[in-house]
Amino acid sequence: MTFILGAVILIALIFDYTNGFHDAANAVATSISTRAIPPNIALAGAAVLNVVGALISTSVATTLAKGIIDPSAVTLPVILGGLLGAIVWNLLTWWWALPNSSSHCLIGGVVGAVIATNGTGPVKWAAISEKVLIPTVMAPLIGFAVGIVIMLALMWIFHRAQPGLLNRRFRLAQTVSASIVAFSHGSNDAQKTMGIITLALFTGKIIPSLEVPTWVKFASAITIGAGTYTGGKKIIRTLGMRLVKLTPVQGFAAETSASAVLLSTAHMGFPVSTTHVITASIMGVGATQRLSAVKWGLSFNIFIAWIITLPAAGLVGAICARIAVALTRTDLVWIK
Repeated sequence: MTFILGAVILIALIFDYTNGFHDAANAVATSISTRAIPPNIALAGAAVLNVVGALISTSVATTLAKGIIDPSAVTLPVILGGLLGAIVWNLLTWWWALPNSSSHCLIGGVVGAVIATNGTGPVKWAAISEKVLIPTVMAPLIGFAVGIVIMLALMWIFHRAQPGLLNRRFRLAQTVSASIVAFSHGSNDAQKTMGIITLALFTGKIIPSLEVPTWVKFASAITIGAGTYTGGKKIIRTLGMRLVKLTPVQGFAAETSASAVLLSTAHMGFPVSTTHVITASIMGVGATQRLSAVKWGLSFNIFIAWIITLPAAGLVGAICARIAVALTRTDLVWIK
């Protein structure tokens, strides 16, 4: 294994780790904010279920490995540049406490790196439209709508229940709904790193086909689990406390809505953003109380971050890829 291939794998796992702590809020923010689960227990449980979910399927990994760009046009420096672009934008949005899409950071970074070094030809634009852009728009809208429907149904079913008793019961129910969100997050997000590492191994002629090796599955799953356990307290506060003030019933509704959407899209191999889906579900649930319950100013900032993520990560990925390619063309043979 060459030095640069080892570097690509290491950087990919670093991205996987940042994905975990950046997106930990997806699984635990609502449960922590409603005091259904203590923070440390919530993060530990989410980490374990992230690992389990990541080992269930490789549909999303296959999409990332060969469904977005032509594998024959990819080199290791290009992959390295794309990963660095994804990590930089992931860390910036984490610093700004914005619940952004790690998935789109990765896709944008890799596509930007490919365009900067090979032009637009190797990019499968039709596949990006079908598997990335359309689900990006539709999944949050569906999450928002499903969140409203589930919340309205719960309000109708339990409209005569005593608030105190209802909250206690739904705090228990949230242990189940939050677990499903964590499982679905693992089944979606960890696979993206699996796909990139598999593409790197194929490019480096270590494996004969774009099939995800077993060790890559376990390495990606364990790494995202470790990242999840470290938390992402800035974004947990944004989603769980600043966006909408949630009750246990609302938290259960939001988590159930997000889980249904995420498990469906993972099954179909769509690399959608878990962040987009859970954020939209929380907004939908909050809107059933009253429109002013949702902090729309903060929501607008989140939407702007979503819109610029693909091009911003792509720009950073392009710059990093050009630098990596230039270095490999010099006499610095130790990096080849």
